[in-house]
This record gives sequence, C-alpha cells and structure tokens, in this order.
Amino acid sequence: MQPFFVYLLNCADRSYYCGHTDDIETRMQQHDVSESGYVSTRKPFNLVWQGEFETREGAIAFEQQIKGWSRAKKEALIAGDWDRIQELAKSKKSVRPEPVEGDARLRQAQPSPSTSSGRTVEDGSGRTVEEGSGRTVGGGSSGRRVFLEQLIDVGDATTQRRAIAKAITLLESTRTDHRTQADELLTALLPHTGKSFRLGISGVPGVGKSTFIEVLGLYLIKQGHRVAVLTIDPSSTVSGGSILGDKTRMDMLSVNENAYIRPSPSSGTLGGVAEKTREAMLVCEAAGYDVVMVETVGVGQSETAVANMSDMFVLMQLPNAGDDLQAIKKGVMELADLVVINKADIDAIAAQRAQLQITSAMQLLGMFGEYVESNWHPKAIQLSALKGEGVEAFWAEVQDFKARQTANGKLLERRQQQSLSWMWERIDAGLKLAFKQNPAVSRLLPEMIRQVVDGQLPASTAARNMLLAQINHAQEATE
Repeated sequence: MQPFFVYLLNCADRSYYCGHTDDIETRMQQHDVSESGYVSTRKPFNLVWQGEFETREGAIAFEQQIKGWSRAKKEALIAGDWDRIQELAKSKKSVRPEPVEGDARLRQAQPSPSTSSGRTVEDGSGRTVEEGSGRTVGGGSSGRRVFLEQLIDVGDATTQRRAIAKAITLLESTRTDHRTQADELLTALLPHTGKSFRLGISGVPGVGKSTFIEVLGLYLIKQGHRVAVLTIDPSSTVSGGSILGDKTRMDMLSVNENAYIRPSPSSGTLGGVAEKTREAMLVCEAAGYDVVMVETVGVGQSETAVANMSDMFVLMQLPNAGDDLQAIKKGVMELADLVVINKADIDAIAAQRAQLQITSAMQLLGMFGEYVESNWHPKAIQLSALKGEGVEAFWAEVQDFKARQTANGKLLERRQQQSLSWMWERIDAGLKLAFKQNPAVSRLLPEMIRQVVDGQLPASTAARNMLLAQINHAQEATE
C-alpha cells in the first residue's frame, strides 16, 4: 500500500508550514523551485518533521490538526515529546505516530473521528465551530483552550491572524448564542490585555488618516513594535452596506507580518467608531500587539467616542480649515491630547498659521480643563504623512505623553473611567434591545406608528405610551 506523508517545514522567517503528499522527495523539490505559495516567499526552509499514514484521509486529518496547534506544540512534535503535547493540549490523548519496523520514518496511525483538530471554521449557518468536533468556540472548555492558545501564541503568525479575525467576527455577531460565547471569550482574554498603548486617530474626511497611520505603523515596526489598526468605515443609510476600503490605502502595512488591520462597519453607531471597537481592541492586545490604533470615520465636531476608548486622542487637521473661532468651538477639539496638522508641505504659511491658531485655542481650552493636574497640555504639530516628514517628532510627543500620564497615574485612571463608560453603554444598548423585544411594546408599536404618521399623536406621547406598556408588562410578570 502506498503511504501518505504529513510534513512540517521550518521557514526562513521562523514560521512553520504543514502539508501532505504521497511523494515527500518530489514535494520538497517542488517547494524548492516554486515561485508561488507560502513557502516560496520564505526560503530557505528545512524539513523538520514527517509522519507516514496508511490513507490519504488520515494524512489530511492530521495535517489539519497540526495547523491548529500552537508553536510550542509543533516544537514538541518535532522533538517527539508527546507527553509535552498532551500537557499543552490538556484534552483527549492525541494519536501518536508508530515506528515503522526497519525504517527511520514514522508511520502515523489515522486519527479517530472524535479527535478534534483544534482549528476553528465556519459551518454552513455561519457559526464559528471547532473543526472535527461540531462545537462552537465558546461551547466547550477544550475548544476554548485551543482557540485561546491560537490567539495568544505569537509564534505561528498565520494561525494567530486567523484566530484574531474569527474572534472579532464572533464579537461583532448579533446572534444571542454568539453573544454568550463572546462574553466568555472576553473574560478569558482580560488577563492578557492592558499592555498596549491605545491611540485614537480622528479627523475630517480627506485629512490623510490612512496615509498617516501606514507611515506611522511602518515606522513603529522598525522600532520593534507590533501594530494593530482598527479602521471604521461608515455604513450606508440607504443600503446598510459598507465599502471597508481603508485597508487598500495601507498596501505596505497590510502585508507586514508585524501588523494587523481590521476594517469594521459603523453599522449606524454614532461617534465615529463601531459598536464593538472596544472589544476588538482587547483581542488585539491579547494577541501581543503593543500599539493599537483606532482610525475613525471622517468625523465632525460632535463625534468624540474614540476619545473615550483610547489612551491618547489625536485629532488631525488641515491647513486653511478654519479661523480662530472655529478652533475654540467645543466638542472634538477640547478632547484632543495632540493636534496634527497634516499636508503641511502643500502650503507652509497656511500650516504655520493653523498651528498658531490651534495652539492659542488649546491654551484657552486648557484653562478650564484638567491639564495642569495631569502635567500635560495639548499641542499642535505639523507633518506631511505623504512625504513621511514629522513622524519621528510625532512619536516623541506620544512617548512624552505616555511617560507623564503613567507617572502621575492619570493613564490608569483614564482606563478605569473608560471601562465604566463601556459598561453603561452596554447597559443602554441592552435596555434598548429589551424594549424592542418586549411583547407589550410589540403589540402597541404598529398602532403608535400609525397614529404618529397620520398626525393624530405627538411622537413624544407615543414614546411615553410604549414605555408605560413596557413598565406595566414588567410589573405583571413579577406579580
């Protein structure tokens, strides 16, 4: 009987590639000469492990199992340390390869159908499940352990990025069962969060946010950081769809293995962010990204939500964007920790004038704020993201801000207040959902809508009637 092989390659970038074949020598030659595929861009590579199977189905099943393993488990496999694999898995006993008599290679027994691969996939209904087990990610302790292992382990970049994407998708889901799983996931992730610096970046449409974030991200990666970018795209009020095109503006950053970019639709959420942006930030932190940037939709003066979920709020402005009066208007300007005047290379005089106007305005706003207590006063600086000028000076200001806020305890206090705000926002959203799902409200709603549309009843009275219906229904349920 012709054997089938599962093999593991260690590539030049220290990542692992797992595959299967019926001719190991020919397959290695194909990898060596191929100019496409995962291995082609990560040469040279070494064959560090191979296992022999009696059937192709067995080989494919074990290949999928290895692909779901963490880097530590792969290294234990290479070393032949099956006790260590069992310790890391903390689940059912894995299938060991059995030695082939008279041959240095290993013949791998076919994994039993009940053995889970540890990979997470989406089934036909859109549910995220653990492959081979039929269990949802949050539905079993073994599945959750494997999923968390993939998410937190930085060693296998491909597996981790897939786990991050699936985790955020789960968090953004509106299904009731998915929300329960999402709560369990966030609770498990919390011990691994809080170690990154959260940077909120906002500004009007066309100010150059995406260009600036890409230049800044590449600069930070060169300094040894890992960068996650959460971009928010406005959803159409007509179709409900969203282009999610910000990632296309960051073509160099998006392919860097030390960066992760996730576009999300605003889905009607006001304030320039998405409903689950906070949750997505925690996922990225748990995955080891030490700088997490949130790029808002093109916002106006009243859209300030990102300031309430970041350690530092950066507002981007354009030269010739307004006068002194515009600069001192309340709203987004008074919340900014740093104002960046982008595209300063286009008109140096206008950029200088804008910097002076904004600096003067922020000094006035600071008289009524807490900047004296926090030992930081907002500044306005110039840069050109397109030419890459001023990025180093910008990051120096960020580091200065971080050091000051950490030393006086304001950074921790800010995060604590943000967590409480997050809790109340979720309560507000939950109450709104419960109101819509209330049976008494559902029965009364069509009639109230008809009377409001026909001009027979003020909208405020209709709203009050439905709120009373909800209260009365709740009282009846408790009696």
